Amino acid sequence: MQRITITLDDELMEDLDALIASRGYASRSEAIRDLARSGIHQALLEDGAAETCIAVMSFVFEHETRALAQRLLGCFHSHHDLTISSTHLPLDHHTGLQVVILRGPTKSVRDFAESIETERGVRHARLVIVPALFGTEEHVHGPHATPHTHVRTR
Repeated sequence: MQRITITLDDELMEDLDALIASRGYASRSEAIRDLARSGIHQALLEDGAAETCIAVMSFVFEHETRALAQRLLGCFHSHHDLTISSTHLPLDHHTGLQVVILRGPTKSVRDFAESIETERGVRHARLVIVPALFGTEEHVHGPHATPHTHVRTR
């Protein structure tokens, strides 16, 4: 780990200390590490440098919107290569919450999420993207080495 010295103006330091207190950070260092990590991830996404990602998409939708369930199902089947897991929770007699875990090329994940979000009857859609690297490695988890894919967040 590296040790650095930074200078912050008083107002920014007050804001940082308030964040530390409200979130229960153990130290200023831990809060600054989290903020730096978040800023780096955001920059990677904005700059297009994060070619691959893992993501969570959530959305609320109206069950009774004409043919929406069939359209959503068609979208998910068309993008089966991106969808890792999906779960549905009925909220009431008319609406449901869908939570989907996605993995793949960042642009494809974003495009897919936008196609869901713009469907008539879909409300409150959110996409959280985490830049990730995918790779295959051989190592032993038991008596035999088996190559398999690992996701490494950046």
